Amino acid sequence: MEYYSNQINQLIQAFSSLPGIGTKSAQRLAFHVINMPEEQVRNLAKTMVDARQNVCYCAKCCTLTDQEVCPICKNPSRDQKTIMVVESPRDLAAYEKTGKYEGVYHVLHGAISPMLGIGPGDIRLKELMERLRGDVDEVIIATNSSLEGETTAMYISKLIKPVGIRVSRIASGVPVGGDLEYIDEVTLLRALEGRTEL
Repeated sequence: MEYYSNQINQLIQAFSSLPGIGTKSAQRLAFHVINMPEEQVRNLAKTMVDARQNVCYCAKCCTLTDQEVCPICKNPSRDQKTIMVVESPRDLAAYEKTGKYEGVYHVLHGAISPMLGIGPGDIRLKELMERLRGDVDEVIIATNSSLEGETTAMYISKLIKPVGIRVSRIASGVPVGGDLEYIDEVTLLRALEGRTEL
């Protein structure tokens, strides 16, 4: 039995399609939007459309930005010779919250997962290897401590070692199977400081 009109059901279904949003959360969001002033709804919709149209990959590190080069890569005080490799922009943000890492990043936008059909060509490894042609001293691999993250770390290590660049992996302290975006800053900082060479 349908409880709501067609327009309300469509709005609920639209919110339900977002990751992490169940039916009840989608209903709450839908009714919240319906009760918002129309101008706020227009601004929300415009902001979403603008973000979708204008956000792209940073030309250097592949994170998401609305400029050709992201603010971190543009920052002259960052150590351009140290690159931390992460799986997603959320992982980058998690490390930035520590306030202690002074290098730059490279965002893979995924991890190698043969079970899901994701191979090395499906993530931003080619762009990483192009960056390593420049002046780089160290690559810190900060992929998640999952099977996919470990597989990706080993693959990257085998690619980079012959080039002669130091390769290290963040230390334990990050729980196996845990996603970096959900881990507190102290744990992340300890993992960064205790990294080991691969």
